Amino acid sequence: MPSIKLVSLMVLASLATGQAWSQTALMKQAQGLFKPIPANAPPLAGNAATPAKVELGKMLYFEPRLSESHAISCNSCHMVGMGGVDLQETSLGHRWQHGGRNAPTVYNAVFDVAQFWDGRAKDLEQQAGGPLVNPVEMDTTEAHVVEQLKGIPGYAAVFAKAYPAVPDPITFDNVRKAIALFEATLTTPNAPFDRYLKGDEKALDANQQEGLALFINKGCAACHNGINVGGGMYAPFGVVERPGADILPPGDKGRFAVTKTVSDEYVFRVPSLRNIALTAPYFHTGKVWDLRQAVAIMGSSQLGAKLSDEEVGKIEVFLGALTGDQPKVALPILPPSVATTPRPKP
Repeated sequence: MPSIKLVSLMVLASLATGQAWSQTALMKQAQGLFKPIPANAPPLAGNAATPAKVELGKMLYFEPRLSESHAISCNSCHMVGMGGVDLQETSLGHRWQHGGRNAPTVYNAVFDVAQFWDGRAKDLEQQAGGPLVNPVEMDTTEAHVVEQLKGIPGYAAVFAKAYPAVPDPITFDNVRKAIALFEATLTTPNAPFDRYLKGDEKALDANQQEGLALFINKGCAACHNGINVGGGMYAPFGVVERPGADILPPGDKGRFAVTKTVSDEYVFRVPSLRNIALTAPYFHTGKVWDLRQAVAIMGSSQLGAKLSDEEVGKIEVFLGALTGDQPKVALPILPPSVATTPRPKP
């Protein structure tokens, strides 16, 4: 993969000689740093997909009765049709509690190195179980998830179809596995940038290409690279200059809470920039609602660069080219409760 420094030198040399940045050279550099999202969902290690499992996972993703209050589903905080987020600074959970961090998008999360801002879940399967048992989010228990689903008669046949070789298929592990398989289908291929990476120079207009060149030249691509234009590594927030306490609260030390390693203080998983124009507010605090402001903050905090308004604008225009085809999901018809189904506990 070409180094960011090499790309920067090529851009600067081009500008110094008064030559236009070569479209072909820019595309080649981009193709070395980024990859297009594939048309089909990737396989999950140790969790083979079948249509029946994916359909079950979709039902469970939209199932509010998995929460203690019967009012919150996975889709409450990661809404299909809204960029995979909830458009809140921090999500509302059980008994109107607010979560501690902004809800990351579920779209393309399958390509991230780990899940959650601090990477405490290694994959989608592990992540899927977290909110269920979190007292601030869905506030249930593993045992009650099983009790609840077994108390809804219609789920017996659906689980049996998804896991036909298992005598007792309604288990917490199978709930997590099925949800993860559905979430893995929530990808957004065919963004203008994807088409560009596949060789279509006209997929990005001149302004977007200028924004891409700046994105690479200024150093953004050092962390925001790969298939998800981010999501593949961890980085401290405030490498050069720490933002204010509203954006980087001193009490939230990020990955340090997972590793207990001092060097991981204020380190977070680098977020994917896929569909970033749809997923405000930004950062783990959700305190920034303007994408232009977010770009400027990242320039000063991470790169030590004071980006001009024109540069910020061009990078923002490029980021708009990361919006892909949004998943089209038919809402599932969930099986009804009966008199003996466990009732909500608001």
